[in-house]
Amino acid sequence: MALDEKLILASGSPRRVELLAQVGIEPARLMPMDLDETPKKSEHPRSLARRLSTGKAEAALAAIKGDPGAEGSYILAADTVVAVGRRILPKAEMVDEASSALHLLSGRSHRVFTGICLVTPDRKVRQRIVDTKVRFKRLSGLDIENYLASGQWRGKAGGYAIQGIAGSFVVKLVGSYTNVVGLPLQETLSLLSGEGYDIHRRWSEA
Repeated sequence: MALDEKLILASGSPRRVELLAQVGIEPARLMPMDLDETPKKSEHPRSLARRLSTGKAEAALAAIKGDPGAEGSYILAADTVVAVGRRILPKAEMVDEASSALHLLSGRSHRVFTGICLVTPDRKVRQRIVDTKVRFKRLSGLDIENYLASGQWRGKAGGYAIQGIAGSFVVKLVGSYTNVVGLPLQETLSLLSGEGYDIHRRWSEA
């Protein structure tokens, strides 16, 4: 089995799949792990991103135990957290959650943390936290009303998807853009490459 066919992505996120495809990586399996993502009392956003990404990777590792088809696989997990100061914004599932988040983000800076966790074929665990600072313009009532009507906020950390309409809200971004989408590519590929995964194998076919 080729190296690029041995990556298990412990996520069902279409955005993460698309980002990996952008750099020629197609996971052999998608294994979304259903964890309780509720922050612990006084938990820092960075710590939450680290804990959830590690938890997803460990859950995927436990799920493939004894599966000969998964032998020699790399397991990649990630979790993205949006925060204003220490206040963690939920993944918006209801319109009022998205509305509250957008009103909070309007005209101010926030941070996006993504925890990446990689389990290697010899079961070493490698982690990284990536931090991006984003500033939104001041949103009008009409901006918020029509963005909510678009539905692009649904299921998104902080109630927005930067790769869609909300990209027009950003006046300044410091750090990794792909981190805000959901998977920081440079750091992810660096982690994979450092553990022997051939990230260049399919570039000539891209």
